[in-house]
Amino acid sequence: MTLTLYNTLTRRQEPFIPFEPGQVRMYCCGVTVYDYCHLGHARSYIIWDILRRYLQWRGYAVRYVQNFTDIDDKILNRARQEGTSMEAVADRYTQAYFEDMARLNVLEADAYPRATHTLDGIKRLIAQLEQKGFAYPAGGDVYYKVRKFADYGKLSGRQLAEMQAGASGRVEAEDPEELKKQDPFDFALWKAAKPGEPSWESPWGAGRPGWHIECSAMVREVLGETIDIHVGGADLIFPHHENEIAQSEAVTGQALAKYWLHNGMVAVNGEKMSKSLGNFTTIRQLLDQGGVDPMALRLFVLQANYRKPLDFTDEAIASAENGWTTLKDGLRFGYEYGSKLGWDVDSGAIALESDAIVARFQTAMDDDLNTPSALAVLFELAKELRRQGNIWVHEGKPDMEPEELHHQWVTLRELGKVLGLEVNPIEENSASEPGGLSDQEIESLIQDRLAARQGKNFAEADRIRNQLQELGITLIDKPGGVTQWHRN
Repeated sequence: MTLTLYNTLTRRQEPFIPFEPGQVRMYCCGVTVYDYCHLGHARSYIIWDILRRYLQWRGYAVRYVQNFTDIDDKILNRARQEGTSMEAVADRYTQAYFEDMARLNVLEADAYPRATHTLDGIKRLIAQLEQKGFAYPAGGDVYYKVRKFADYGKLSGRQLAEMQAGASGRVEAEDPEELKKQDPFDFALWKAAKPGEPSWESPWGAGRPGWHIECSAMVREVLGETIDIHVGGADLIFPHHENEIAQSEAVTGQALAKYWLHNGMVAVNGEKMSKSLGNFTTIRQLLDQGGVDPMALRLFVLQANYRKPLDFTDEAIASAENGWTTLKDGLRFGYEYGSKLGWDVDSGAIALESDAIVARFQTAMDDDLNTPSALAVLFELAKELRRQGNIWVHEGKPDMEPEELHHQWVTLRELGKVLGLEVNPIEENSASEPGGLSDQEIESLIQDRLAARQGKNFAEADRIRNQLQELGITLIDKPGGVTQWHRN
């Protein structure tokens, strides 16, 4: 089976063949750190986390890099509003990013370059563009000559002639920055310092870099001149990624990236998410105030094709929470019943490669990360494990062989990891469980209750049953004085 991915650059789904066999260099455009992450960020970083996990599961060694934009007008505006510095704002929301992503089980990147840490590389790249005739200084700014790059528009499919016709009348001639440009399509590589704003010295005077040049320099510095995969939201195709290509390829003469992947946007109740519409929702608002389970949010993202628009509604998130309950029951099965079945729950030494269920999962994921079809495989496993758990509760034992159950559970657990859908085994077997009781503590209370009943102290026996029930544990008395239990 061959992994195929939809390449925005070629506008078709293609077999994935990295430049170096077994090695993948992957860059993701990260957040501008001036506010808390929102639902759009959640979708983007969950999707690219899945791509990275799946590539690793397929046996690739992946070097995954994601930047932070920590020089930007939005950051400066927030600093002015709060009476603090650009660095303080950037540091605070960078930390918030890590907190939010950890809750969503998004793995940390191998490197997180920042624009402020890449200034030498940025200035070097601008100087090389100037030497090659692709850039020119103008009043302390430096601009890129868009028309000189013959392939401009190859990623977005836009033609300069069409853009020029569409833009007529929209450029203010009085705009001092526009007056500096040789051509309206040219964009800033370096911006001259403004009073009261942070700036750095450069051959063109004090100033700061433009947004697009930052990513070109960071990719080059951390991953090299050509990478395998460049990812980001569909809103970055133009102008950001188009400009990255123009800047990098004008200097190196090589493709910046072989594959360009973009995720679709998130809407809220059918409308574009924006603060002006009052439907702007951050990740932490949804999890903390909305009470949504982080894994349910992750599942919600994976239930749709990553390239399509995703509509966030109350009904959709409720459906995702119900779905997560099913998967969670299946994932918990081994931690709740495994020791009773004689399993080593920490062992994953089962040959999954030849398994038909695993093959179906891989077929789905090989088809441009078809997560909805991959999830169907997980749900099939989880529903059967949940059924076996119910049979155990009511009949005292499952109706499948322990070895087959173990195989199904390990398969679910391992495939769940590929999608980042996991339960914490420590929580499943510790006082973090509902009720704060371990399995051993529950068994001890059941023995206390049995002793009370044998001593005809029925009030004490009822008290113990009620105590356990309040803690989310149901007791089922069976013939022969046997009491079974399960967590609700």
